[in-house]
Amino acid sequence: MVEDLIVKEGVDTFIFGSKSQFDDLCHTVVTELQKEHKNLRRIAYLCRHETGCLVGAGMNLSQKIKRFIGKEIAVKEYEEIKKCDRVNNAGRASYVERNQWMIDDSDVIIIRFDEDRKTDKQSGTAIAYAYAERKNKKVLKI
Repeated sequence: MVEDLIVKEGVDTFIFGSKSQFDDLCHTVVTELQKEHKNLRRIAYLCRHETGCLVGAGMNLSQKIKRFIGKEIAVKEYEEIKKCDRVNNAGRASYVERNQWMIDDSDVIIIRFDEDRKTDKQSGTAIAYAYAERKNKKVLKI
């Protein structure tokens, strides 16, 4: 699916949030595809209390973490990191605001979504999915 977006639709930029195994999986897929498609860019959209690192800093940061906590942790790298006041000032709604910001800046949304949770008002994914639909975005559900 992701490679089809790259090859057939010319997608070259992927936006990532954080805090989920799905984000981790998508980041891994795009990172692997960068070996074949050198022009791919990964951009992290982060909330105030989150952090990411630019390409080249991950190994150094991983080594520091290992020395500090004694565990090896792979740190995700990005070509660009973005933060914004709209998200930073949102308080408890920061993830909702961040997801909406990501959707606003995207042409295609890849989302892991269970239709049975469509009416779950507590689900951040359901809120993001409804927002993407209202914005008439192309949504690919996994």
